[in-house]
Amino acid sequence: MHLSQADLSGYRARGYHVARGLFSAPEIARVLAAAARDKELKRHAFDRADGEGGRVRLSLWNHPGDDVYGVLSRTARVVERAEQLVAGEVYHYHSKLILKDPEVGGAWAWHQDYGYWYENGLLAPDLVSMFVALDPATRDNGCLQVIPASHRLGRVDHQLTGEQAGADPDRVAHIQRRLGVEHVELAAGDALFFHPNLLHRSDQNRSAKRRWALICCYNHRDNEPVIDHHHPGYTKLHKLPDRALLEASQQRTGAQASWLDPDHDHSARRNKS
Repeated sequence: MHLSQADLSGYRARGYHVARGLFSAPEIARVLAAAARDKELKRHAFDRADGEGGRVRLSLWNHPGDDVYGVLSRTARVVERAEQLVAGEVYHYHSKLILKDPEVGGAWAWHQDYGYWYENGLLAPDLVSMFVALDPATRDNGCLQVIPASHRLGRVDHQLTGEQAGADPDRVAHIQRRLGVEHVELAAGDALFFHPNLLHRSDQNRSAKRRWALICCYNHRDNEPVIDHHHPGYTKLHKLPDRALLEASQQRTGAQASWLDPDHDHSARRNKS
């Protein structure tokens, strides 16, 4: 259940940790089945232009319910790892489903998540994100790329790249030359935990294979935002036993109706160059 000291040391050094097989094949199949027939999820999905001629489709919500998405984000195996990585109690900041469909899924520009969240009034980068591969993530279908140890350089200035807030490209070029780039290929059910200042991106999906992923973000309870914005302040997170995911409802629950309206996403708009 818990990360080893070697895992924690590796995370501090590299800015990320890969948990292979964190979710079983039946658990992932249950999430995919729910997503495939979720009309509300599709109705609230929106696109972001990537500045390369493609578009990324996603759905984003704040509060976890008792359906498979909400239960996944509250399982003990996830939350306890997040609490180890930020050294304290966490709450659910938001989750999003990234829908990179075959041959049309857009790219994400190089960025740090804290490049957005700084604009939301979070004073410290005391957060962690978990990227769960619902489909295999490969170089061909646009897996995540990371610059290892880039989180140790602090927050980089961001500006709009298409409709996304991207990190200063000149700065990123220097960082790449010094630290290199790694492609994080994942099997379905693998999870990547990463620091909010870790520089990461993904290419367009030019393959014939879909690449869907769920990203759950957690904030330290003492890192409440100092301004009101579209993601929540501290909200008690109730952990669930790991078995709960296979028992969860595949119908979206009303408690999870806090969808992001892209017109209210001030963190991207404020990062205009």
